[in-house]
Amino acid sequence: MQKSAPLITPVLIAGCVIILISFAVRASFGVFQIPIAEEFGWLRVEFSLAIAIQNLAWGVGQPIFGAIAEKLGDRKAIVLGALAYVFGLMMSANSVTPLAHQVYSIAVGFGVAGMGFGVILAIVGRASSDENRSMSLAIATAAGSAGQVFGAPVAEWLLGMMSWQAVFLVFSAAIVASLLVLPMMKAPAASKAQLEESMGQVLLKAFKDPSYTMIFLGFFSCGYQLAFVTAHFPAFVTEMSSPILTGGVLYSLGITSTSILGAVAISLIGLANIGGTLLAGWAGNRWSKKYLLAGIYAGRTLVAALFILFPITPVTVILFSVAMGSLWLATVPLTSGLVAHIYGLRYMGTLYGIVFFSHQLGSFMGVWLGGRMYDATGDYTAVWWIGVAVGAFSALIHLPVRERPLEAAT
Repeated sequence: MQKSAPLITPVLIAGCVIILISFAVRASFGVFQIPIAEEFGWLRVEFSLAIAIQNLAWGVGQPIFGAIAEKLGDRKAIVLGALAYVFGLMMSANSVTPLAHQVYSIAVGFGVAGMGFGVILAIVGRASSDENRSMSLAIATAAGSAGQVFGAPVAEWLLGMMSWQAVFLVFSAAIVASLLVLPMMKAPAASKAQLEESMGQVLLKAFKDPSYTMIFLGFFSCGYQLAFVTAHFPAFVTEMSSPILTGGVLYSLGITSTSILGAVAISLIGLANIGGTLLAGWAGNRWSKKYLLAGIYAGRTLVAALFILFPITPVTVILFSVAMGSLWLATVPLTSGLVAHIYGLRYMGTLYGIVFFSHQLGSFMGVWLGGRMYDATGDYTAVWWIGVAVGAFSALIHLPVRERPLEAAT
């Protein structure tokens, strides 16, 4: 009897460590929204634009770093990403103008691309057996959520002891430290059959396939919703009118102000998403990925609509965080798994990176539009409703996707 391949491998462990630290830093930027704006007297849109540019650069960099990994080697791509990440953080720490923050956010975005889903999930996918691949992708994605669990609260805690500039330098050191696990990142080489087909040939087939276009368009709302909430939800919660009641349950748990609640909300989203992402990975091995994706987007649409329709209180913030968190990155193992299933593993990093660019276009719009409309109207209501609409669109556009290997389909 043949022994089944192990689920937990050195490649998966190393990938989880790198993506956890990378995403912990990335998920914390919303916490700096108010401190930086207040120190320099900026409009909310100024730092929002920096985060938006960071997300767009992440999207542009994702297929580039995917191609670098596939042509020059996985570990070289990760090191280049780490160098860009550290450079962007250190230069931002010494920046005093909105333009400087926005320019250096490009380097941070490229850093996240080199240490993010496109590169790491492709390595994990190639190193996993067929029966373990969906779950392996889910575990690596959940590691990003684990980073989100403590990223924002750690940033809030550090801000209580030091300046935001010093926190950026601490985060730079953490990025460098994550490279210690790089020797474990050894994915198997491509097969002879895979090597015979060039990247250009595979990309051309994908671009001609309507399903690839639908997956690309459907990922836009994921980026819009996630980036808007990550960047603006802490400030949104900090400024809400409902107070934290002295003597209440939240107060007794140490949540004594709305600013702390905002950081905890981001942490709760990440915590709930660990379970949601692992469940999505398990389900992706058993049921149609496109229908699971449609269901997740429909669920997000409903949760966001209910949250904005009802009075916003500390309790509804907690409920929203848990509900949205369970659907947060559950799309990532399913979308990356769908790309791998239809178009193969050889150029998964590049193919998924291009799809992920749509995600980051949505991220740019969610973050920038949030700041722009807040400055114009004084609240975020319209931005929430746009998120509801694009979520419904994504739920519908996944339904016609042809979920079978491209060679079989043709």
